[in-house]
Amino acid sequence: MYYQVISQCMQSLKNLEVFLDKAEQYAAAKKFDVNVLMTTRLAPDMQPLIYQVQSACDYLKAGAARLSGQTIPKHEDNEKTIGEVRARIRKTVAFAESVKEEQYEEASNRKLNLSWAPGKVIAGEDYLLQITIPNIYFHIAMAYAIFRNNGIDVGKMDFLGSLDLVDA
Repeated sequence: MYYQVISQCMQSLKNLEVFLDKAEQYAAAKKFDVNVLMTTRLAPDMQPLIYQVQSACDYLKAGAARLSGQTIPKHEDNEKTIGEVRARIRKTVAFAESVKEEQYEEASNRKLNLSWAPGKVIAGEDYLLQITIPNIYFHIAMAYAIFRNNGIDVGKMDFLGSLDLVDA
């Protein structure tokens, strides 16, 4: 289960690259620097696009690492351009892809410490269901909304990505 769920979250993160492609096309057509989108936000008290992408990446790499018993890779959070964001996504996906299914075998038995809850632990399954999945999808959805709010033509199928459909 853990391998499959992390794999699906990873695919959702990869779908962000479609958003980036469409943003670059839109910026070229409208003749503006696509990198201005990195600091856009939906509301004044909301984090900007760059933060949304960084956070989605952070929750994926933390979920893959913690649930497989590894150290979470560190990223510097210094991206400023679409190219740097692409590299962040790809680096995160490469790490998540490097974790093999058998490395998640003990995931449900793991008791995970959280830096923001000293003296407390959370079970692996609860971590996956209550922290990893909702946060990845929240930040990807916010990135999607920021792109839509700025006129980029992304739709539900861009968010979902390719589906494994078969004949009935």
